[in-house]
Amino acid sequence: MAKKYVYLFSEGNASMRNLLGGKGANLAEMTNLGLPVPQGFTVTTEACTKYYEDGKKISDEIVEEIYKNMAILEQINNKKFGDKKNPLLVSVRSGARVSMPGMMDTILNLGLNDDTVIGLAEATNNERFAYDSYRRFIQMFSDVVMGIDKNKFEAILDAVKEENGAKYDTDLTAENLKEVVKRYKELYKQEMGVEFPQDPKVQLLEAVKAVFRSWDNPRAIVYRRLNDIPSDWGTAVNVQTMVFGNMGNDSGTGVAFTRNPATGEKALFGEFLMNAQGEDVVAGIRTPQPISTLKDIMPEVYNQFTEIANKLENHYRDMQDIEFTIERSKLYMLQTRNGKRTAQAALKVAIDLVNEGLIDEKEAVLRVDPKQLDQLLHPMFDAEALKAAKPIAKGLPASPGAAAGKVYFTADDAVEAAKGRGEKVVLVRMETSPEDIEGMVVAQGILTGRGGMTSHAAVVARGMGTCCVAGCSAALIDENEKVMKIGDVIVKEGDYISIDGSTGNVYLGEIKTVPPSLTGNFATLMGWADRYRKLKVKANADIPRDAKVAVNFGAEGIGLCRTEHMFFAEDRIPAMREMIVSKTEEQRRNALNKLLPMQRSDFEGLFEAMGEHPVTIRLLDPPLHEFLPHEDEDIKALANEMGMAFEDLKATVESLKEFNPMLGFRGCRLAVKYPEIAEMQTRAIIEAAINVSNKLGINIEPQIMIPLIGDIKEMKYVKEIIVKTADEVLKEKNANLKYQVGTMIEVPRAALTADEIAKEAEFFSFGTNDLTQLTFAFSRDDAGKFLESYYDKKIYDFDPFAKLDQNGVGKLVEMGTKLGRQTRPDLSVGICGEHGGDPSSIEFCHKAGLDYVSCSPYRVPIARLAAAQAAIKDEK
Repeated sequence: MAKKYVYLFSEGNASMRNLLGGKGANLAEMTNLGLPVPQGFTVTTEACTKYYEDGKKISDEIVEEIYKNMAILEQINNKKFGDKKNPLLVSVRSGARVSMPGMMDTILNLGLNDDTVIGLAEATNNERFAYDSYRRFIQMFSDVVMGIDKNKFEAILDAVKEENGAKYDTDLTAENLKEVVKRYKELYKQEMGVEFPQDPKVQLLEAVKAVFRSWDNPRAIVYRRLNDIPSDWGTAVNVQTMVFGNMGNDSGTGVAFTRNPATGEKALFGEFLMNAQGEDVVAGIRTPQPISTLKDIMPEVYNQFTEIANKLENHYRDMQDIEFTIERSKLYMLQTRNGKRTAQAALKVAIDLVNEGLIDEKEAVLRVDPKQLDQLLHPMFDAEALKAAKPIAKGLPASPGAAAGKVYFTADDAVEAAKGRGEKVVLVRMETSPEDIEGMVVAQGILTGRGGMTSHAAVVARGMGTCCVAGCSAALIDENEKVMKIGDVIVKEGDYISIDGSTGNVYLGEIKTVPPSLTGNFATLMGWADRYRKLKVKANADIPRDAKVAVNFGAEGIGLCRTEHMFFAEDRIPAMREMIVSKTEEQRRNALNKLLPMQRSDFEGLFEAMGEHPVTIRLLDPPLHEFLPHEDEDIKALANEMGMAFEDLKATVESLKEFNPMLGFRGCRLAVKYPEIAEMQTRAIIEAAINVSNKLGINIEPQIMIPLIGDIKEMKYVKEIIVKTADEVLKEKNANLKYQVGTMIEVPRAALTADEIAKEAEFFSFGTNDLTQLTFAFSRDDAGKFLESYYDKKIYDFDPFAKLDQNGVGKLVEMGTKLGRQTRPDLSVGICGEHGGDPSSIEFCHKAGLDYVSCSPYRVPIARLAAAQAAIKDEK
């Protein structure tokens, strides 16, 4: 039986999301529920995949299926596609498995041409509406399908409005719109060299291909990488009978959420425009009205919509984001999906749904995206500083949080400032469009002059957890001149502003921020998460301040303390440099004796902050050259400071230089050549543990981790140094203290010989940063130079330093864990690379049977929630 590539809405259901995409599956489900859905069909995600496999061509069999289903659509609507008297018009929309708002393309009013527009005008007795629809179609088709800059069409529309004294699009007459259509077609011919296509079948196939192509547009690729969406999923295409919100004042269109997406409050939240099409609402071209005012304009429609909204929320057991159109006072449902929401709203909605009996605790834990918690874990404006600040303008509080940064008016400039110069950026646009995604990603906050609470800027910002103030009408934004005027205030590119996404206030200058407080719903959900997770969550922390933050966020220990970070402090670096340039062991030991009390004090601070929670301390890891200057001027200054000849110090610096220092003299190799370094660090750790144990009356069991082990003999040699030193200290202090010696598995050979290494190592911690570097054979610092090309060519979907490569590096982790536990069944195993805070990597760690993950302090709550979700999914 031949594969089916096209399904009528009546043939699908919500469980077919992978095949029909989210939009298609939900349209099918709403059809099954008997809701007023304009009928249509879905071209599947598999058709999209085949399109790319066939060299970006739609196969004849798929074309045949599309035409066959168009014929069924004609029968359902009693209209004919391309008919001069009673034309059927359709919308063509994308629909991936997961919601990607604004990332892919849509074409409305497809099927219009010079003949059918006359038929539409006669059939509806509304010439103005017919030509308004035609001009919209020409612009969308030209922009989305043919790639003609939409601003060229906007310029024509603005010119016609100005010529006729029209303030809004709705003020244009039928004759005015005919002139717009004429000029649009002239522009199309000028740009493309041919007339605007008049055959609706050609229009349809070109539109379907354009939606398939949009799966791989730059903004969609960026969005996929940010949201862990594989490139081989593809998008479905939904072809749906057009219903028209622009037929006059008894028609309209809108977007609504069943709960407030910013706060989670249980109340209908949304906006609509009368005499408009859907794109007008989300594009922010006209300022829409709140959904509540529809009750006064069309009470029956409002009541019907409220009833449907409640039905959909109860059916999907989640907050819904609904698109609707009213055509001549009749309500139509165009889409429903689980609504994008802020972290604050996600927590409230999840907990409220449990209290309402719609879902249980486990389902609530699954409902909150761990990455979203990041929104709650970053600073807000200081209350006192905020009192002293006076707003210069107010817009809509579209996405909560606080942001202060330098103003930039284009996405490219924002990216350059943030990535190139490390500046904090606020992106200021008249209105954002999907092309701005990269600028939005790097921005601390987003400010727009136009648009509502469901505009592109608002929806995308909320999804990313970025502070956003939208529709700030007092701001006159000139993107070409790179200036914003608010009354008498002039803000130029590079000037600081602060914006409050919770109130909509805009301030001149930079306002001080403070850390957030985490209580209420956050504490409730994290309590549920901790109840179900199996993995422990530790933090990577090198100083007591970070350790305290980690404990406050629920960390169960320190999984990685990098001791080298302590040596870069201003009061320590001289002793460190003295140790490095020493010619004899005696000189080295003298320098290390200066470092010993400093190290001991560091570890005491960590042990005190963590109490009886385990602390894993890694011995010195980086190449020694990192502690020395490299420019002659700096070497001369240091030589004078140290009472050395410049030539001697220069020779030392040169001797430490390596072609590839990441593969050179570092990690355990330092302890092999200079055992006295490991001795000093071990003494500092054990003395600190004894001191704090006595001071606080608790049992501290430090874990000493040897870095970069690749061979059992290395492990044995360095471990003997540690054990000998530790036992000496315990004897000197007459103390009874347990300690463990383990290793970081970051060299592939260590993973391959883990059964041998486990004879000496009492715990493993996979250092997935270096393990990824050494497995892929590329540098984390330099990979950015070529990875973009790999993403573009679909060689890689993701940055392997951000998301664990489960097929390669992951196999080494699984192998190392299995081999290690064959030798030592009670072996404790975790990871401490950046992947320890990445939800998909955490899920892998759960499945691989690890005991813990360790991540940066601010990612601890994210890891706790991701670990719980992994356990719940595994149980299911």
